[in-house]
Amino acid sequence: MTSRLELVEERVSSRPPSEAIDPSTVLDELETGRIRAAEPDPAAPDGWRVRPDVKTAILACFADNATVDWSTGPFAFRDRAAVPPRSDLAGGPWRIVPGGTAIRRGACLGSGVVVMPPSYVNVGAWVGARSMVDSHVLVGSCAQIGADVHLAAGVTIGGVLEPPGARPVIVEDGVFVGAGSALLEGVLVRSGAVIGAGVTLTGTSRLYDLVRERVLQGTADRRLVVPAGGVVVPGARRIAGEFAREHGLSAAVALLVKDRDAGTSARVALEAVLR
Repeated sequence: MTSRLELVEERVSSRPPSEAIDPSTVLDELETGRIRAAEPDPAAPDGWRVRPDVKTAILACFADNATVDWSTGPFAFRDRAAVPPRSDLAGGPWRIVPGGTAIRRGACLGSGVVVMPPSYVNVGAWVGARSMVDSHVLVGSCAQIGADVHLAAGVTIGGVLEPPGARPVIVEDGVFVGAGSALLEGVLVRSGAVIGAGVTLTGTSRLYDLVRERVLQGTADRRLVVPAGGVVVPGARRIAGEFAREHGLSAAVALLVKDRDAGTSARVALEAVLR
């Protein structure tokens, strides 16, 4: 039977040399920002190009099942030896506030990033300059978070590592993601959008745009894109059928209720005050 390590090594070796990434250096390259799991590209669909070669090299790190222990202050860790927590965060151009946060190797933090405890930033993630990662936030593997983004308390940014060609969750510059929201399965949130508290969006969600009276639908082949500057809040939609009517049932949906304006920007400006 072919092992997982052999399968991943086959993926790496089968790629053209110009596209292959060395698994032994991929984490260093990711942390410095020289490579990314997905990168802006105006010629690519939705303006982003996924890097399957980078994700394949990350997967090759996980193929090594050896584990090792680490200790940082009162915290103890036991994980894959090839993908430990970062130990070089002291003295960097960011704030990692004490209280149980972990930043995994291969995660890139931009200058001025603030991470409140407890939070977790996984391998391959990119967090752009001056962004705020608030308490109890998960930034999943390979997620791309732009500059000047605020991920409020309890936000979940899903990880998309496999398959290598799948688009990770992408949050562009200047986005505000409200408390308790979840962005999953490769959804793309355009610059300046505001995601209200408690909104859940997946790559195949429907987004009801009340401003332009249209339904934005994500698919397996073309994941959902939230328009730039859109303000999205939770909503509900009646479920058809006699049983649903009898019991007054409805399904949760996401509503784009307005485009961001000065009033909206003022209400999400708490980050500047906190800084």
